[in-house]
Amino acid sequence: MKKSRIIKVFDTTLRDGEQAPGCSMHLNEKIEAAKQLEALGVDIIEAGFPISSKGDLESVRSIAGAVKNCSVAGLARATKIDIDAAAEALGGAANPRIHTFIATSDIHLEYKLKMSKEQVLERASEMVKYARNKCADVQFSAEDATRSNWEFLREVFEAVIKAGATTLNVPDTVGYTTPDEMYKLIKYLKKSVDGIDKVTIAVHCHNDLGLAVANTLAGIRAGAGQAECTVNGLGERAGNAALEEIVMGLKTREAYFKATTHINTQQLYRTSKLIYNLIGHTAPLNKPIIGTNAFLHEAGIHQHGVLSNKATYEIMTPESIGIVKGKMVMGKHSGKHAFVDRLKDLGYDNLTADEVEALFVKFKALCDKKKDITDRDIEALVSTKKSQLIGGNIYTLEDFEISSGKGKKAIAVITIKTDKGQLLKETCPGDGPVDAGYRAIDKITGLTPELEAYKIDATSDGKDSLGEVTVRLKIDGKSITGRGLSTDIIEASILAYINAINKK
Repeated sequence: MKKSRIIKVFDTTLRDGEQAPGCSMHLNEKIEAAKQLEALGVDIIEAGFPISSKGDLESVRSIAGAVKNCSVAGLARATKIDIDAAAEALGGAANPRIHTFIATSDIHLEYKLKMSKEQVLERASEMVKYARNKCADVQFSAEDATRSNWEFLREVFEAVIKAGATTLNVPDTVGYTTPDEMYKLIKYLKKSVDGIDKVTIAVHCHNDLGLAVANTLAGIRAGAGQAECTVNGLGERAGNAALEEIVMGLKTREAYFKATTHINTQQLYRTSKLIYNLIGHTAPLNKPIIGTNAFLHEAGIHQHGVLSNKATYEIMTPESIGIVKGKMVMGKHSGKHAFVDRLKDLGYDNLTADEVEALFVKFKALCDKKKDITDRDIEALVSTKKSQLIGGNIYTLEDFEISSGKGKKAIAVITIKTDKGQLLKETCPGDGPVDAGYRAIDKITGLTPELEAYKIDATSDGKDSLGEVTVRLKIDGKSITGRGLSTDIIEASILAYINAINKK
């Protein structure tokens, strides 16, 4: 059998994905996400658009310094000022890539760029050459390629190859094309573009018609060697091609596609959950690969088949994407050694000694409240602790009292400790216990955040389940996500609110 091609995975969660409304991240959250993407095994991380803001430039610079085992890319329009900013931000990267782009479709040339085809051709060539003088790895994207004239696309790609481009990206910018059309376009380019065999062809598909993954796989089947995607399919409008779906599509049907990736698929579930946690969302129940229902079989005929042979209805296993089945049952007398072993079993083998110690203290406190501790409880402890570390401890919850009842106004008494050791206490009424608590915190901090989203999840079944609360606040025009964890959902709600404020 012919050896499978290795498809490069270009992840743009921290650039294209983070641009989606309600998906912004704190700088330290981006660094945490980048390190997880590195552990996942992606080949290239697109860390941001440096020229767009000082914050984006700093994000790219910080991620470039933190990640060493994969390439880090910065996006730039086909202008010198953009390319200069990208080169500056990528200065500390072990494997930098400048990703420059310009539109090539007639509609974009006429209404957005107001440039002729000759001008676009010249600009693309000049700017790729300019970028190549600053970086050995230059990717060129023909924005709106799938709605472009194929002959013009050929001319542009030939020109940028001569100018030094190492990767040519074919974006379906508005999610317009179909798998058959994508396949034919990539085949045409491979056959017609002079020098195409010297570069990597990439495809970048949006999901406006729900075809992003299908179009990406069609491009790969036609000969593309790089898939551009985001974790959970995040992105503007309907999003991008989902990384986890592309990767498992290739893994499950490797014999058909004759292609695979370097991705450690057992890190997919953890990566997906981390990204959702950072932006304050959860996966839809029926989300392919990582949704709660992805491996559930409720229909009787399905259950019978799975019990007889899993292959009857399961084309992949939960374990293959990193879902650990089973439950750790420990109590207040359980030792630290067993706790550390379980952390390692769950994949948390890169925690510092201080982080492990802090988690063990939280674990022991939880053992006093819950009879059985599940793996999801442990995962929640770790992710919440990391969120708290990102935000710091400007404010910590010292104490709270809530009184409420049917037909009665809720009253919250909140005591918060500052990082300088000062105790601040306020009493406030509200429309329910959570609202009252949040109003009291606002009085203490002097802030008036807008609550954009509030969500609570249970980490396990049973009345003693941990409540995992995620809030998204808008403070000074910026959306910030906070997380809190407790067997008391009111306490979890307060902790999440304080965590978000600490990230301000």
